Amino acid sequence: MRTMKADEETSPVRPGEEIDAEALRAYLRDSLDIAADRIEISQFPSGSSNLTYSVIIDGSEYVLRRPPFGNRVPSAHDMGREFHVLSRLAGVYGPAPKPLALCEDASVIGAPFFLMERLHGIIIRGTAPHALETDAPLRDAVCRSFIRNLAAIHAIDFRGAGLEGLGKPEGYARRQVQGWTRRYFESKTHQFDELEWAIDWLNENMPVDSGVALVHNDYKFDNVILNPEDLTEIVGVLDWEMATIGDPMMDLGTTLGYWMSRNAREELLSMPFNPRILMENVTRQRLVEWYAEASGCDVSNVNYYYVFGLFKIAVIAQQIYARFALGHTKDRRFAEFHRFVEVLGRIAFANLE
Repeated sequence: MRTMKADEETSPVRPGEEIDAEALRAYLRDSLDIAADRIEISQFPSGSSNLTYSVIIDGSEYVLRRPPFGNRVPSAHDMGREFHVLSRLAGVYGPAPKPLALCEDASVIGAPFFLMERLHGIIIRGTAPHALETDAPLRDAVCRSFIRNLAAIHAIDFRGAGLEGLGKPEGYARRQVQGWTRRYFESKTHQFDELEWAIDWLNENMPVDSGVALVHNDYKFDNVILNPEDLTEIVGVLDWEMATIGDPMMDLGTTLGYWMSRNAREELLSMPFNPRILMENVTRQRLVEWYAEASGCDVSNVNYYYVFGLFKIAVIAQQIYARFALGHTKDRRFAEFHRFVEVLGRIAFANLE
């Protein structure tokens, strides 16, 4: 187990999201031959998709992942699929956490789940380390490392890792746009004209696929773990639930979609996707330039992928809000997510060419 300081804090499990410790103990004993005399469960409170828990078994700490309550899109929260991805990455990509055990029997804790190693380091959410506030060259170095690591993921030999069956690269961009369009209308609760105009534009200006790579599909700062002694070193990359084989430019577009400009509304700049101090001082254009240098990819049509990223993130927010609106989750963080959908739609519409 990698050991560093400045770990993300856990908190008591939110009401309605508890895990039956005795059922988990019985599973560990009967299926994995782990005699758990003492088990402690707490929750990582910041995620908004799959639920993530700290499980301490007789002093040894693990991480448990399970789908969210009220999930209406099972394919988006496939525990077996994420476990498979991490299993294949274990030998070829060091920052991926090592998976330990998969349970597909939903009767144990109410949903399939898997256990993985706990990686230690710093995840930047909210307030950034003081060094980033005061050191402009360090900010550049951290952002460059962050985006070069995305290029490194895209350079993984996915065939050699046994991940070639993870997705169908032919027609990937079209399927992504059409799939996220369908998910939006299936979870729609409000009328967002500007977002829907952007949807039309994306469908009408479909590019040909620009390449084939392993794509993470949700790459942003609060999914990476940094070495607190050297913030330019990425020691972990989390949340591989949407990873697939597809067009790397679509993946870059999602990352750019999370990267807000200085003129974005306060609530978006303050979201924990990326450190605000970085977004206000490092432009998307610089991220694109660094990515092009590291990957050699043609980025001339990057605006299309940026608009796609904004749209995709808006749909993710809409799906989360719909779960709350339907009463499938009581997490009050999600009560205003429809406002993010509206603002993201406005930004996407403003960038149509």
